[in-house]
Amino acid sequence: MSGFGFTPPEAPVDWEALQKYATEVMERAYAPYSKYKVGAAGLVDDGRVVLGCNVENAAYGVALCAECGMVSAMHSTGGGRLRAVVCVEGQGRPVMPCGRCRQLLWENGGPECQLLTSSGIKTMAEVLPDAFDVADLEDA
Repeated sequence: MSGFGFTPPEAPVDWEALQKYATEVMERAYAPYSKYKVGAAGLVDDGRVVLGCNVENAAYGVALCAECGMVSAMHSTGGGRLRAVVCVEGQGRPVMPCGRCRQLLWENGGPECQLLTSSGIKTMAEVLPDAFDVADLEDA
C-alpha cells in the first residue's frame, strides 16, 4: 500500500505527493499578522509522512514555523529521521526554510536529507554547508 502515512521505507520519494500534502496543510496555517502561510511535509525513514504549518502569535518573535510543527509531529508520533522535506508558501510553491529551520532539518535528517527547493532537489549538506551539530558540541 502507498500514500499518506503508508509509504514503504525503501520506496523512492514521491515529491509530487509531499508537495500536495504540504499545500493542503498550508491552508490550515494561522498567519493573521503576516498573511504568509507555510506548510511542510516530511517523509520519515519508517515511511510515515508528517505535517506542519506555521502558527503566528501577536508576540511576533515567538511564532512557530511550519518545519517546527512538522518535526514536533515526527517526534510525537514515534521519532525517526527525515528522508525528504517539502515546504511551500501560500501558492503551493516550494520555499526555502529560514536559517533556524535549516538547522532543525539538519539535526532531524542529517546531511543526506533531501529538500525540494525552487531550484530543484538539494541535500541538507548543500543547503547548510559546514553545519554545526552534536559533533561540534562533543569536540568542545
